[in-house]
Amino acid sequence: MQSYEQWKGTPYRIGGMTQSGVDCSAFVLIVMRDQFGIRLPRNTEEQLRVGRRVRANQMRTGDLVFFRTGRKTLHVGIMINRTEFMHASTSQGVMISSMRETYWRQRYLRTRRVLK
Repeated sequence: MQSYEQWKGTPYRIGGMTQSGVDCSAFVLIVMRDQFGIRLPRNTEEQLRVGRRVRANQMRTGDLVFFRTGRKTLHVGIMINRTEFMHASTSQGVMISSMRETYWRQRYLRTRRVLK
């Protein structure tokens, strides 16, 4: 949540890695690096291969959650509790969303655990 307070409202910018604009994979990379000392790849497709797969009903805080938002487009966020995740939204910037929202539930792809 400390990271969320710092980044909250930061606009989405593809390729961005600063508080003037950040994309989803950069946001996840920065939070995991700064809060947990975990190094992740830069893009979402490569992040999808890191850690171990976790069933949707076993998600916990710190897990990476992935979505297919287009035919070739992936999106990633970080679980902050059992039902909510923080992410860099293309429409609203860094925000918290619920896995219970129809939009995200229909696009859910996979969860990966990178924290021990």
